[in-house]
Amino acid sequence: MALPPLIARPLMAADERRSTAVDQLLDRIIDRERQVIQLLAERTPFVETYIQENSPGESANVRDHYFLGRMGVVDAGGYVSFVRRSSAPQPKPVEAKAKPRFLFLKRGGSTAGGPESVTYMPEGFAQMALIDTRAFDRKTYSFEYVRREFLGEVRCLVFDVSPLSKKPGRFTGRIWVEDQDSFIVRVNGTYAQKNTEDLYFHFDSWRVNPLPGVWVPAVVYIEDSVNLTDGAGAADGPRIRLKAQTRIWSYNSATQNRIDELTSVLIESAREVKDTNEPGQISPIESQRRWEGEAEINVIERLEKIGLVAPAGEVDKVLNTVLANLIATNSLDLDAYCRLLLTTPLETFTIGHTIVISRGLVDVLPDESSLALVLATELAHIALAHPTRTEYAFNDRTMVGDEAVLEGFRFARTPDEVASASTKAIALLAHSPYADKLSGAGLFLKAMAAGASRFPRLIQATFGNDLTRYLEMPEFQELLSKAPPLEEARLEQIAALPLGSRIRLEPWSGQTFLMKNKPVSLLSTREKMPFEISPVNIFLTRSRVAAPVETK
Repeated sequence: MALPPLIARPLMAADERRSTAVDQLLDRIIDRERQVIQLLAERTPFVETYIQENSPGESANVRDHYFLGRMGVVDAGGYVSFVRRSSAPQPKPVEAKAKPRFLFLKRGGSTAGGPESVTYMPEGFAQMALIDTRAFDRKTYSFEYVRREFLGEVRCLVFDVSPLSKKPGRFTGRIWVEDQDSFIVRVNGTYAQKNTEDLYFHFDSWRVNPLPGVWVPAVVYIEDSVNLTDGAGAADGPRIRLKAQTRIWSYNSATQNRIDELTSVLIESAREVKDTNEPGQISPIESQRRWEGEAEINVIERLEKIGLVAPAGEVDKVLNTVLANLIATNSLDLDAYCRLLLTTPLETFTIGHTIVISRGLVDVLPDESSLALVLATELAHIALAHPTRTEYAFNDRTMVGDEAVLEGFRFARTPDEVASASTKAIALLAHSPYADKLSGAGLFLKAMAAGASRFPRLIQATFGNDLTRYLEMPEFQELLSKAPPLEEARLEQIAALPLGSRIRLEPWSGQTFLMKNKPVSLLSTREKMPFEISPVNIFLTRSRVAAPVETK
């Protein structure tokens, strides 16, 4: 039965209004995604990917891969690789040509080991931060509304997204859209692959809100299973089980400069020149110390400027407190400070009186005594006056490109320096508040020794030293012998934490904060995950930075 005209007309108008509102919402979501792409095209944040594999038939992770570079989204040439550590074959240059979507992994020739037959493409992992840089629109994708959902304190609209045609590289999955400005804040899914040679992984990508009206990719979690067999019987063939994290940070550092400081330079009035023999001239010893200090300042400023060292903040205060305990209880007449390296590999180094410790290493330390052990190894070099690389006191040494910094800045100690620092470090700990708590530190060293063969790329230093260099020293062997046995099946024994357990990284500025997680009781030993990658779940918040006020 047809509706009367006076009833049908209002119903049709209401449907049209709803349809128009939905169209406007989808157009706004697409426009906001274009804004994110444009922002990334104008900036070059660091992008770091760390991958852990399980070989077929193995229960433990036995192979890992590490990549560090600069983000680029416009074309294939936009990604700059700085560090590449992988047991897989290196990709052929032709594989880096521009494509609608970078590959995550390229299948190679068959080998007996299995995992050697694939090549990871770091630029593909970088691109997982976005949905589709070339064709994310309503002509290419369909959008199906699912529900409303809170991610942290941010209320979101949830949509299932699928391509209208089966073109390789198109996204299929789910997106979460915050309900105020219509920015996509989470992407969960994968991309359609072209054939069995080109592989894409399933991923869960999260964004954060550092400034009003700005949402940027922060971290991507990847988990998948890759079949190593082509053709008949492929379904039952050997598989690589992998998990990975891609972290993106330092959006702001690439455009920072201090040219605006010139506008506030004050010109002081001329003063009377005095020729005097009063103390003011410095001795050769003091000149040497100042020269070493200039090298220290140049290195730390350069690493902070490009976004590899975090701005001084909350985490540094905690590190400096433990360091101060070691200095005070050993009556050392020196000043020393800690800074945080933002990369994942577990390493430390010293330049002058600055101790640099990586974010990844702080993440996995189980307790304060283990942190004291790590800091003591570097404090020992300072106390023993091991030399600083003073060539960096010449400013041109640090006036180099980012790639040259990653290639040339090396602060690893010599074997003789490591040997003498080992003796000194144990002596420092013996006279510290941590002297009676070193069983946990020894247990951590045992866990690291066990993990060295499973995660060699994680424990491979980029700039300085890894703790495995100390394990063979007699003093550390004694510390290991006094530690309790490593019992992976014992639920209450925590020898090392998963990656990401301690530090929260703010991707826009590179600032770091301590995680404030509630204690969680483990249900099984599988949840211990020492040194392992874990899924990501960010408690999203809206920026509390005041919006800039426009003045006329």
